[in-house]
Amino acid sequence: MGDVMSLPDRKHEARQRGASPASANSRSTKLADMLAAWTLAGPALALLIVLFFLPVLAVFVIALTDWQFGASTLSFVGLENFEEVFADPGFRASLFNTVAYVAIVVPGTIILGLAVALLIESGKSFRAFYRAIHFLPYMATLTAMAIAWEALLHPTIGLVNQTLTGLGLPTANWLRDESTVLPVLAAIGIWQNLGFAMVLFLAGLKSIPQDLYHAAEVDGADLWLDRLRTVTLPMLGPVFMFVFIVVALKAFETFDTVQVLTQGGPGHASEMLLFTLYRESFQYLRTGYGASVAVVFLIIVVALTLIQARVMDRRVHYQ
Repeated sequence: MGDVMSLPDRKHEARQRGASPASANSRSTKLADMLAAWTLAGPALALLIVLFFLPVLAVFVIALTDWQFGASTLSFVGLENFEEVFADPGFRASLFNTVAYVAIVVPGTIILGLAVALLIESGKSFRAFYRAIHFLPYMATLTAMAIAWEALLHPTIGLVNQTLTGLGLPTANWLRDESTVLPVLAAIGIWQNLGFAMVLFLAGLKSIPQDLYHAAEVDGADLWLDRLRTVTLPMLGPVFMFVFIVVALKAFETFDTVQVLTQGGPGHASEMLLFTLYRESFQYLRTGYGASVAVVFLIIVVALTLIQARVMDRRVHYQ
């Protein structure tokens, strides 16, 4: 009777013994997969930590000190640098200029990039030539291009003013006038990023199924403007979001043209956040203050990027 009563227990024990090798093999497989994953991701993760997270952490720490570049000592000052940053009229001017610059460059680049892409896509010949011509400014060294623009915009011998004089139009000292310097820098920024946006929009246009255009024509969208509104623009939603974010980040990071063409002048009319950071950290050697500017800049860029991605992602149609 005792043997009969213990039979289920023995069967249960046998099942456990039979299942244990499979369970052990499953755990071994999971461990091997995890080890392989960390082996593959480990170098990239280590580089990310060393090249990004540690420098960012160092900047946050330096922003809480009064360290000057090259000094052997420093003192902890807490949030004093941030208080000085927000009380500084120069910083407020550079923040305003940066936001205004981004507000001009981003929509200008997207609109003109899409327009050029549509024109090239509708053409029948020389497409590769037009793509190369428009993409060249994005590939060229911006410092060299800035020097070329400086020559073109020279108040007396520059080609721009000479052309305006020949046409009987008024001229200006484009880079030394507070009313023109920021729009001119923004125009150069649009010119530089136009090819990048054009290439991405061309790729997006080629990925749109032609059946959608045929269906739109059947539904009465005979005009190209109707097809653009009902098919092209909605299908380019992911491209719009990517171009918007990338161009906005590049616009926030503008430094070369300001350094070469204006040095932030006249006054603070063309000073951008990165130029303020550079000047405070490496010209005035106020590294702690410059680090606080970098922290504020980083927070602003990350916050705006997340807001842009969240808002635009709701309106994007993914294929």
